[in-house]
Amino acid sequence: MAPLEIRPYRPADEEGWLRCRVLSFLHTAYFDDVKTAKPEFDRPCVELVAVSGATVVGILDAERSGAGATIDTVAVHPDHRARGIGTALLEALLARLRGTGVRALDAWTRDDADTLAWYRARGFTDHDHYLHVHAEGDEAAEAVTPRVGFHVGGAFLHADPAEEARLRAAFARVYVCRRFTRPVAPRGTDGSAAAR
Repeated sequence: MAPLEIRPYRPADEEGWLRCRVLSFLHTAYFDDVKTAKPEFDRPCVELVAVSGATVVGILDAERSGAGATIDTVAVHPDHRARGIGTALLEALLARLRGTGVRALDAWTRDDADTLAWYRARGFTDHDHYLHVHAEGDEAAEAVTPRVGFHVGGAFLHADPAEEARLRAAFARVYVCRRFTRPVAPRGTDGSAAAR
């Protein structure tokens, strides 16, 4: 196996970035969140790739806003999991955020057990929740009212977590979307507790 390099994303990495993302999301609740081009960001961001040989095996993009930053994408190619690549990308991101005024890092994700465990093991806590509801066919027709002349074939909806039991009974794909947050600076590095 070629040595691992964590470095900033380059435009020439786009095809590898796309392949890594789609394959890493394939067996998760985000399986249909397919991109055909790497997203561009409106705010300052950190875009990292983990490369083994000529292959992009991990990706992490985070956008900064004031004292916070949000992970947009973090993914590890399924053939390269359990090698610490995601953690190495996260540590590289945190190192780049320190000293920029960013105090907290957050990420929104759905309820995949392995993903939730990964965030929790790396110091993130979850605290805000809402539901993602994917409605197809007849489900979609019951979920939304179409404009005249349209037929609803599918819908992506946000809902209150208080409605979870009712929505799970009515729709096949209901996910809890969770916000995870952690401090950027490790606890005690400046003699005080890091901001939450």
